Amino acid sequence: MATDHIRYDVLARDALRGVLRRVLTDAAEHGLPGEHHFFITFLSTAEGVKLSPRLLAQYPEEMTVILQHQFWDLVVTEDRFEVGLSFGGIPERLVVPFNAIKSFFDPSVQFGLQFEASDPADETSGAKLPTVPAPSSLPVAAPAPENQDQPGKPTEGAEVVRLDRFRKK
Repeated sequence: MATDHIRYDVLARDALRGVLRRVLTDAAEHGLPGEHHFFITFLSTAEGVKLSPRLLAQYPEEMTVILQHQFWDLVVTEDRFEVGLSFGGIPERLVVPFNAIKSFFDPSVQFGLQFEASDPADETSGAKLPTVPAPSSLPVAAPAPENQDQPGKPTEGAEVVRLDRFRKK
């Protein structure tokens, strides 16, 4: 098999993260339109993630937040987003780098993105990313923050865009 010196896998992953960045930027500037709301699952111990010790103890591996009705101060930068949410009546500020995000899902339109773990060395070394079988739907790993409507788990039939679809097997 030929070596991919262009790194199409990295380019595709970055482009899909750009979609997520754009959606969150629009939400920060204009709020959520219509019935749109977002499930965002991320690795809680990834580099750059900032959670309170209480939340980290509760979600030591990964965490899912829902941006719907009660969130505040959503700030989006080139490499991360920051948001205020309430957990158990306690306000928290979360910082989540885009590289830490495992999945994004908007159940109002059945749209989802799923990302492989990002390794900074991987983006420059030319090493092949591992192939992981696609799940039938995106998981919701943690309860919604307090005082938010919980639409429940994503329903079957959601379109999940996976980078593996574009790789040679």
